[in-house]
Amino acid sequence: MKTWKKAGITALAGSLVATSAYAGAVTVSGTAGLTYTGNSGGEDYVSGSALDSGVDGSRWGLNKTLTFAGSGELDNGWTVSISQSLAAATTTGIGMTLDMGDLGSLDYQADTSGRGISKINDMIPTAVEDVADGIDVDGSGTAGGLSGKTSGGGQGFHYSKVMNDMVEIGIGYGHKGAAGAAPGGTTGTGGAASSVSGFIKLDPMDGLEIGYGAGEAASATASQTDDHDTMYASYVWGNFTVAVQQSNIDTYGTTADDQSTRWGVLYALNDEMSISYQDHENDDNTTSVTEEAHGISASYTSGGITFSIHRNTADNVSNTTTSESEHTEVGVTFAF
Repeated sequence: MKTWKKAGITALAGSLVATSAYAGAVTVSGTAGLTYTGNSGGEDYVSGSALDSGVDGSRWGLNKTLTFAGSGELDNGWTVSISQSLAAATTTGIGMTLDMGDLGSLDYQADTSGRGISKINDMIPTAVEDVADGIDVDGSGTAGGLSGKTSGGGQGFHYSKVMNDMVEIGIGYGHKGAAGAAPGGTTGTGGAASSVSGFIKLDPMDGLEIGYGAGEAASATASQTDDHDTMYASYVWGNFTVAVQQSNIDTYGTTADDQSTRWGVLYALNDEMSISYQDHENDDNTTSVTEEAHGISASYTSGGITFSIHRNTADNVSNTTTSESEHTEVGVTFAF
């Protein structure tokens, strides 16, 4: 990780609050990952080809990310920090956080980073990826994956506060907009409704964590919202971590509501190696077909290198009979 001093952090902090900040530091970190992937489910086919032929293009992929992060302390003791990532030469992960000490922290993200209920929409442990990774209807990666995952909206604000090391609350506001606005500007017409949600997490005893979140997220129907809620419980016992989660989405103007249940278990063989299993079911009350998925994954880390493998399989994807998908991925990631 490389570090440079950045005196210009004062200007950033001054635009946020009426106080000054001391010179901070900017750090640059990154990852590079090489993967080999196969999709072999009954519905993983290329459009126009015979069914069950499989996705037959290149299976090799390279993930690369550079993350720039900077912070500075204000003269009242608060801290302001910024971050921006470049993933595959595309800007992502643009955010600003104001840490107000005992008053909590306020965060703004200009892209799809989690806020509100999104912070707890998947609390199932995994060694690599979750059970939805790589799953879709036709192997294209764009045709819809597993259902029933709650959301707190796109770009926007998130406030969080930890109390007595036993309780954490979070409130999210995903503002409406067709796209993220440039500094000092606004977006045009066509923006969906705003999203508002919150959660509470409790640690009532050693190893046990429970949480609940609820809110409204922008609906596919213009200017309307869908109701989202989720609850989970996780428990750490020795080298094992187990968790279960149930989520509900009530869709505006339709009876096509989702109720999903996920559970999983992770076993840490040692500090370097872990294996995990996840199970997913989603019920859509407009059909008797249940979406089902299963995933197993393993990872081994040594120094800055991580070797990983995971395989996910799904039946009745998007609650559609005979829609099947299988995804297998082997990878190696270097952190620097």
